Amino acid sequence: MPAPTPDRELVIFQNWSADAICVGPATEAALALPVSNAAPPDPALVALNRFGLGARPGDELGKVAADARGCLKTELKQPDIALVSADDSKNAGLLDGTAAIQASMAAAAERKAARGEKAAPAMQPATDAPDSSADAKNKPVVPPVEADIYRDEAQARFDKAINAGPGFVERLVGFWSNHFCVSAAKGQIVRACAGAFEREAIRPFVLGRFADMLLAVEHHPAMLFYLDNQQSIGPDSRAGKRRGRGLNENLAREILELHTMGVGSGYAQADVTSFAGMLTGWTMAGREGRLGEPGSFVFNANAHQPGKAVLLGKTYPDGGMGQAEAALNDIARHPATARHIAGKLACHFIADEPPPRSVAHLAEVFTKTDGDLHALALALIDMTEAWSMPLTKLRAPFDYVVAVRRAIGPPAGNEPQRTLRWLRALGEPLWQPPGPNGFPDRTDNWASAEGLKTRLDIAWQAAKQADDIGNPSDMLSTLIGASASAETREAIARAESRQQGLALLLMAPEFQRR
Repeated sequence: MPAPTPDRELVIFQNWSADAICVGPATEAALALPVSNAAPPDPALVALNRFGLGARPGDELGKVAADARGCLKTELKQPDIALVSADDSKNAGLLDGTAAIQASMAAAAERKAARGEKAAPAMQPATDAPDSSADAKNKPVVPPVEADIYRDEAQARFDKAINAGPGFVERLVGFWSNHFCVSAAKGQIVRACAGAFEREAIRPFVLGRFADMLLAVEHHPAMLFYLDNQQSIGPDSRAGKRRGRGLNENLAREILELHTMGVGSGYAQADVTSFAGMLTGWTMAGREGRLGEPGSFVFNANAHQPGKAVLLGKTYPDGGMGQAEAALNDIARHPATARHIAGKLACHFIADEPPPRSVAHLAEVFTKTDGDLHALALALIDMTEAWSMPLTKLRAPFDYVVAVRRAIGPPAGNEPQRTLRWLRALGEPLWQPPGPNGFPDRTDNWASAEGLKTRLDIAWQAAKQADDIGNPSDMLSTLIGASASAETREAIARAESRQQGLALLLMAPEFQRR
């Protein structure tokens, strides 16, 4: 079978009723690589693929197989396991969120000055439209500060995922980062601080309390800027009366609809409006630093809607910033929030349509432990369905790309741009979801013919870039083990080159599924 080079026409088609993915050149019969669902999956693959980020060459699969659940629980016990270490020299250049935003503000002002424009108001998004004037080419070029910050953050994210043990905690980081998402497409400020947002508002709390993570997320300038809360002014506040401006409900609506209770959970439009008023004044200090250190969270009392507020039937007295904080703590404990979070976790780690009893159990754990995310992670590990249900979910693009890197090792040089390009091609650009609801988490969102063709192209690129390819059949044994089907083993054994065999391994259903 000729190597599936990118310049050849490729056919990728699915037959999900038969649970198969087939790949092959258009000029030849396609190669079917079925997945058997007859027996419970291998516990080692459940630990490494369903919960983790994939096996690495060596004896990792065998070590995990000895105590798959214990291996995951051991990872949860490691101190500061989710944090990106500032002591690592590779991370020395990472900026905190405030410093990253300040760098973006300064760069935006410098770019405008280079174009001969007046500086924009401090709280407006930075725009970098090209200069159309005749002498634009003679103006000084401002370094792409935000792009540099984004690249360094991406490299730290990839390094953490590639070098993690089984990778369960990194999967949890990815889950919560997507749940509480911001998008670099919003503007240069978010592009500069998206990585810091994940490090500051997600990672420290990923095994802590949901309410603490919720408060950290909603206080962070990245979220406030992304959902336009700096534009929300209480109509009856001093600033509202002076400027004649009113509420922006984006943040309040997304907190209720996406971050906590979920759609159809009982809140009304009146709750959204009331909550938006409670959140007025939550903002980010501008470039001039009139309210606080530029780029930091500040509470602007002049913009806060005064008076008591009613949310979900409860009255909150006027308390400045504490009014919305009290509401967030209550919403974090709402039964609808428990159900919403439980449903999303079960969908992510078990199946697109998880058993109702799994969702109910996770919701119960969430409620009984006051949103203890460590307890929730343990409940997932101990859940029978997580180990008995077949591995039918397709790996999301980030999980697939990381699994590829873990399997073949990170390449020397040209990183992380190559990995970022792969993610863009697969439709999951890092920290750039299509909307505040994040990237989709169901197989049918990623299993299009075009998406599978792109995976095949990436598998072939990765095989060509691998520095030292061993025997692909041996690699199959160390990465997949006894779960590899006879068809997969035969296809790889018949490969005409090691590169072709490795590409087929990286496209095998057993490698794609979680």
